Amino acid sequence: MAVDYLTNTVLMVAFMNENAWENTLATGKVTYFSRSRNKLWLKGKTSGNVQLVKEIFVGCELDSVMIKVEQIGGAACHEGYQSCYFRKLQNGQLKIIAERIFDPKKVYK
Repeated sequence: MAVDYLTNTVLMVAFMNENAWENTLATGKVTYFSRSRNKLWLKGKTSGNVQLVKEIFVGCELDSVMIKVEQIGGAACHEGYQSCYFRKLQNGQLKIIAERIFDPKKVYK
């Protein structure tokens, strides 16, 4: 889980394997493992919205991490929002509750 280090906003949740973990520790930039593409994924490599590590917390069963990050560019979500959690269930319907920071069609060509 990536969390904004200043506001504690949950930005995103993604999978990290051992190689991604080692790369994150070595570079200070968060790297995930894309299971659908079967490869390492340096967050922000395409968009420029890199996550700089500020603090790392490890869960009680040593199988999960919460990384407090400085989110460069202000958006963690590939749909252009600060957080991947930009929808809220209200009265049985999903409502967008945040403003889009960038247009993904322009960023991901």
